[in-house]
Amino acid sequence: MFSFDPYSPVVDADPFPLYKTLRDEHPVYWSGPAQMWILSRYLDVAGAGSNWQVFSSAKGNLMTELPNRAGATLGTTDPPRHDRLRGLVQHAFMKRNLEALAEPMREIARDAAEALRGRDQFDFISDFSSKFTVRVLFAALGLPMGDEQTVRDKAVLMVQSDPVTRAKGPEHLAAYAWMQDYASSVIAQRRAEPKNDLISHFSMAEIDGDRLDEREVLLTTTTLIMAGIESLGGFMSMLALNLADFADARRAVVADPALLPDAVEESLRYNTSAQRFKRCLQGDLTLHGVTMKAGDFVCLAYGSANRDERQFPNPDVYDLKRKPKGHLGFGGGVHACLGSAIARMAIKIAFDEFHKVVPDYTRTEQLLNWMPSSTFRSPLRLAFAVEQAAARSAA
Repeated sequence: MFSFDPYSPVVDADPFPLYKTLRDEHPVYWSGPAQMWILSRYLDVAGAGSNWQVFSSAKGNLMTELPNRAGATLGTTDPPRHDRLRGLVQHAFMKRNLEALAEPMREIARDAAEALRGRDQFDFISDFSSKFTVRVLFAALGLPMGDEQTVRDKAVLMVQSDPVTRAKGPEHLAAYAWMQDYASSVIAQRRAEPKNDLISHFSMAEIDGDRLDEREVLLTTTTLIMAGIESLGGFMSMLALNLADFADARRAVVADPALLPDAVEESLRYNTSAQRFKRCLQGDLTLHGVTMKAGDFVCLAYGSANRDERQFPNPDVYDLKRKPKGHLGFGGGVHACLGSAIARMAIKIAFDEFHKVVPDYTRTEQLLNWMPSSTFRSPLRLAFAVEQAAARSAA
């Protein structure tokens, strides 16, 4: 008998065959272990993401939600509250002038890539992507240097869950509490001495006299640290994994860096790190002959929707020429990722510099250790071997 448990390590390792069975045979599936419905087809997932009146985020959007977060962040509110928050946060982003981060990003990427020069093997995550994402995040938000590794470790723990209890464990909750204390301290520093950084702008963002309240500033900052590290870092590792596995695509991108945006968009479709998010039904709804009840939780399986052959021909093929319109790698509807523009810019810059030093790389471990998270999917380690002839020619 078919079973789908989004908390299972089996799903973390390879969800795509299970997704296909869901789409073909169980498009509205009740997962007993998760105690929620699973939607897996593109039109259903995209439609739910746009229909916030029925599919509400106000009780949380993470599959395993963090305490007291729902109702105070962009991802855990519905309009009109969501629109107010989004307007204030966008106002802070606009004041920061994110384009000015491009050159500092490139310098960070160049430093991280140069540290790999001459190495035969390395871990893409610990040796490159985590160093890049944490330093970029610190520069954008205005976090004080010195706690980079601890902040990253806590952020990664925050998005994890216990696959046995299907809940946040003590270590995950402790990381969340630590991050809130850390963010609160930085916010207090920035209010005392404002700078041209996002936290300073969040703290003082105002539109027609409306400002973020204390809880909104704290949880928005905490969420941005978590998302900035895990979402950007997780997707970078998935893009690197795809380019390592598909050598023709990697060689094409290295030979012509103008193809990198196409590789990014296809990776967001093919193997997004943001796999599943949660909603709560605000009324009874019948879909594909199955009635879901008001108050039921529903999982929107973005990772499955992006592989739906009803929307994307040959969806299990990684194709640089596809240019996938409407993929859900950054979510959709009112909750489409606010940081998608800066993420795309950061990823392009990072891989531009990475490929100058490491143009040819292959995986040395076929079995990967995946992060235990019911929401996000990315490897904890991504070991690469370098083709030295290619590396020498790049030098």
